[in-house]
Amino acid sequence: MSKKNRRKAAASGRTARAAATAGAARRPAAARTATPARPRTVIDFVERPFEGLAAERELVAMREILPLATLAARTTADYGGCDVVLTTILPSMAGALRRADGVLLVAAQTVTNSGDASLDIAARIQAGLDLRPGEAFQVPGQPDPGPRLQDVLDPEGFGRLELHEQPTFWMTEEEASEPDNRQSLESARERLVPMKEVPGVEGAFWCRMNREFVRWVRPEPRDAVLDGLARLRASGDFSFDGSRFVGAFRALGLTIPVWELQRGAEAEELAGPMADFAPKLEAAIASDGPLTAEEKRARAGIVSRQVTLR
Repeated sequence: MSKKNRRKAAASGRTARAAATAGAARRPAAARTATPARPRTVIDFVERPFEGLAAERELVAMREILPLATLAARTTADYGGCDVVLTTILPSMAGALRRADGVLLVAAQTVTNSGDASLDIAARIQAGLDLRPGEAFQVPGQPDPGPRLQDVLDPEGFGRLELHEQPTFWMTEEEASEPDNRQSLESARERLVPMKEVPGVEGAFWCRMNREFVRWVRPEPRDAVLDGLARLRASGDFSFDGSRFVGAFRALGLTIPVWELQRGAEAEELAGPMADFAPKLEAAIASDGPLTAEEKRARAGIVSRQVTLR
């Protein structure tokens, strides 16, 4: 992936974080912070932290490439069987927030993180369960070792991923209708990179910067995805609807291939071409035969164009 496209990808995340830190909505009435700093505990790095979760692909996208999105979830009975709304970001980069109407929001993206994103978010959920309406939890540092999302969330409790143009989910409908908040929400929307799901294509996200791109979060093991991409590249059948492969992201154990689209292409226009291309990509990924010399060269080229998202 070119340096130019790397800067574009990074800009998408920065604009979302800027909206959160700039106060795009009314601040909570009170905030809770954990106990004073203590000696730092070393958390082992987990390359694929959301592995085993039904919503792994959605969580990776929320944590790494989406500016504004929500995903409904529910804790297990051991953790109260409570409804939780997982979000990309919250005001002031808070870790958790309980809205005035009692809805608990928990952020996937904060300033402080450990080497295990699953542990981080689980710790924010546990802190959020104790919040009263109007209170927020500011992450003081990395958490201690403890339960992970695989332990805290009900595997059957995930809802559908929702993308948003404005951070209206930060507040109640009544609060969002107030003039000051309406203006702030509109200002936040103008700063964000437009992103949409490609209809009917799981894990595919269209975005518009100075050009249009699609990022396709693949759930398969990373090496298998790279092998599959190499097979298609060597065969020449490596694009759809006039697109051009430009590289891939390494994100929390998954691979996110990126294609540059024809200028002006819209998300809805990709539904058919990507649906036709998907079986070819899936078959190439599923193939377990050894790569040919040409495919190995193609794979090396793809690997050289990967960017790690952290």
